[in-house]
Amino acid sequence: MSENLDQRNRRIIKKLVLTVAGMFVFAFAMVPLYNVLCDITGLNGKTNSAAITHVPEGMEADEDRSVLVQFVTRNDPHMPWLFEPMERSVRVHPGEIKAVNFRVRNDTDRDMISQAIPSLAPGLAASHFKKTQCFCFDQQPLAAHSEQVMPMIFYIDPSIPKHVTTITLSYTLFDITDRASGRAGEVAAR
Repeated sequence: MSENLDQRNRRIIKKLVLTVAGMFVFAFAMVPLYNVLCDITGLNGKTNSAAITHVPEGMEADEDRSVLVQFVTRNDPHMPWLFEPMERSVRVHPGEIKAVNFRVRNDTDRDMISQAIPSLAPGLAASHFKKTQCFCFDQQPLAAHSEQVMPMIFYIDPSIPKHVTTITLSYTLFDITDRASGRAGEVAAR
């Protein structure tokens, strides 16, 4: 009977070890899976993280409706730059390609590198908001006491639900100079 009990205990221990290992693998895979899901669905306001290389053929602007796109900028508490949209909002017809500019100014005494992270509300609109060019796709080096205008070109897919009449695109700017130390030479070249 003792042998039978030992066998059952070993089986239970094996199952518990496999369960813990499975939970660890699942937890480790959650962040990449979440990011893929957000990129596909626009969940959590994530916009495309790479440029849309072609506008759908035959896409026409829907002149019968427009969407107000508002721009909000903020800096991470450790980012001393000025960062602002040159226009606070624009009206766009779905299917119309629109260009807007953002301004950054580095008033510090050191060359720095930044990265802007976008978020879009309502989250439902994220899969319809298509950027063909954006400063947020790349790290942005800026020399000390310099200013730069950064463009963003986008369109709103005409299939956006009709009840979405306002979209807010917000960017948070982060100082990534220490993490991007391999690019320090590029700052001086710009």
